[in-house]
Amino acid sequence: MAERFYVGVDVGTASVRAALVTRDGQLRRTAEEPISIWEPQSDHYVQSSTEIWDKCCKVVKKVIHGVKSSQVRGIGFDATCSLVVLDQSFQPVPVSQDGDSQRNVVMWMDHRAAEQAARITNTGHGVLSRVGGVMSPEMQPPKLLWLKENLKESCWNKAAHFFDLPDFLSWKATDSLTRSLCTLVCKWTYCPPEGWDASFWTSIGLEDLLENNFCKIGSASCSPGSPLGDGLTQEAAADLGLDPGIAVGASLIDAHAGGLGVIGADVTGFQLPCENQPITSRMAMICGTSSCHMAISERPLFVPGVWGPCLSAMVPDMWLNEGGQSATGRLIDHVVKGHAAYSQLQEKAQQRAPFTGENIYSYLNSHLSLMASSDSAVDLLGSSLHVWPDFHGNRSPLADPTLKGMVVGLSLSQTLDDLALLYLATIQALALGTLHILEAMKEAGHDIRTLFLCGGLSKNPLFVQIHANATGLPVVLPDQMEAVLVGAAVLGACASQDYSNIQEAMEKMAKVGKVVQPDPEVQSFYERKYKVFLQLFSHQREYQALMNHR
Repeated sequence: MAERFYVGVDVGTASVRAALVTRDGQLRRTAEEPISIWEPQSDHYVQSSTEIWDKCCKVVKKVIHGVKSSQVRGIGFDATCSLVVLDQSFQPVPVSQDGDSQRNVVMWMDHRAAEQAARITNTGHGVLSRVGGVMSPEMQPPKLLWLKENLKESCWNKAAHFFDLPDFLSWKATDSLTRSLCTLVCKWTYCPPEGWDASFWTSIGLEDLLENNFCKIGSASCSPGSPLGDGLTQEAAADLGLDPGIAVGASLIDAHAGGLGVIGADVTGFQLPCENQPITSRMAMICGTSSCHMAISERPLFVPGVWGPCLSAMVPDMWLNEGGQSATGRLIDHVVKGHAAYSQLQEKAQQRAPFTGENIYSYLNSHLSLMASSDSAVDLLGSSLHVWPDFHGNRSPLADPTLKGMVVGLSLSQTLDDLALLYLATIQALALGTLHILEAMKEAGHDIRTLFLCGGLSKNPLFVQIHANATGLPVVLPDQMEAVLVGAAVLGACASQDYSNIQEAMEKMAKVGKVVQPDPEVQSFYERKYKVFLQLFSHQREYQALMNHR
């Protein structure tokens, strides 16, 4: 029998990727295309849904080249939780004052609606209990309210369809307007089985969305991986180079796809504390431009400052809590590239690259190893430099988008050593931020014993080891490092009915690659550093209160 394949498509912040994936989760071929990001003004980030779909078609054609189209059984899409706006004819509607209709996507990291988010929080509406009590500007209700209040003529009055980007992609593929529970529950305040809460939308001034059974934001929903419509339409099949009718699974937010690609792996024989324990003892951490911390439970758990509980948002019939950090990879880039010694770092890394294949971050990791004495861990170099990492606000567990970053312990020196130490301290701060989220989840009833990491930062061994050390938990890395693409392919495999459900598909397609254990020698160091970490937050709140005092 001919080998069966599934296509996974991942639309990240800055690129579109696709993979051809086998029935047992092996990546046969991958492709990537960049996508544009525009910043028309501070904290406004926009993209083009037309460009995104075009790039999806390009990468899919690349990965299926040379494979019989009849061997491709299903396709799944994941994407960032960005907001796509279309008119009655499904044409793009501008989301910025410049009026460029092709720029019709408000990106996930766009914080233009911070004031609207604060107003929604102040309503104290009951739906807020499922988003940690605080409405984030990265969710869709405040973005919708901002568009109504600021672009009523050019955008709001013309808009007929508001999609989360993952649902836009599945609509383009199938013509189905059915939305994924992943997007609706996590970013739009939808709550199955009751559905939309009309009183919430009315209370925030968006009562016009109630018209025609909420048709502008979604009248029908289904679990991730459910087959949509009649599969690929003739037009979409031609665009993608696939056969019409191929199964298309209801989509996922990109971080949730990463969760599917790692969290269900068979851990037998790896001596992990989650072995022979329910899947609820695992946390999936998807680390890229930002980071998401996914934990599931059999009953709803309410965690202050953490999104959820969301029913069937990742794994059907399980409750999801999602913590997160708004800037991780982006923060590391910002800190390193903004340092006075960055040009020296580039030069050193380029000199060694032909021989070692190093990039700037692997060079920094090596440099830190040289700085550490032979009998002490690299971690201890961070004893006098401390970072509060919320340069783009705090998503979890403080849920305060107004927080700013902080660095304590700087000197007048600006050498390459100083850059390496600041890079180390930034990674340590991000790991302690993960510990902060874990502590909040533990207090609410989660029992997390193992971390499962994927995403771009999971390829950085120092980032991984420090997360193990700071949290005291073993870290599992997937066999296929592009676990987000595996998760997207799981959706296609489930929709094709080659697997009976999501749980079976992810167990068969996700595999353990490597286990990183925490170093017990640095446990007390991180206990002390975590106390400093929490004091930084306390001091920042004091400074804020002092400056705001009239």
